Amino acid sequence: MSAILSTIVWPAVTKRLGAFSRLLSAYCHGIAGYFVRRSAIARLHELDDRALRDIGLARSQIEAAVYGFITPSDHARM
Repeated sequence: MSAILSTIVWPAVTKRLGAFSRLLSAYCHGIAGYFVRRSAIARLHELDDRALRDIGLARSQIEAAVYGFITPSDHARM
């Protein structure tokens, strides 16, 4: 009886734990990504306009560049 019970119950339990750990991992990666992006925005705002121009950004484009809305191919067209 215990062999049958363990083959029926155990896979369901491990699937739920796997889903929870994936959800928790995704949440942690999202939070870490948020702080990394905010740090990058703060560091770019510390640069003067000449340094920003050297890397191909205007001050108004900093957040868009950090979030990936402006790509290097967009800089080539400007």
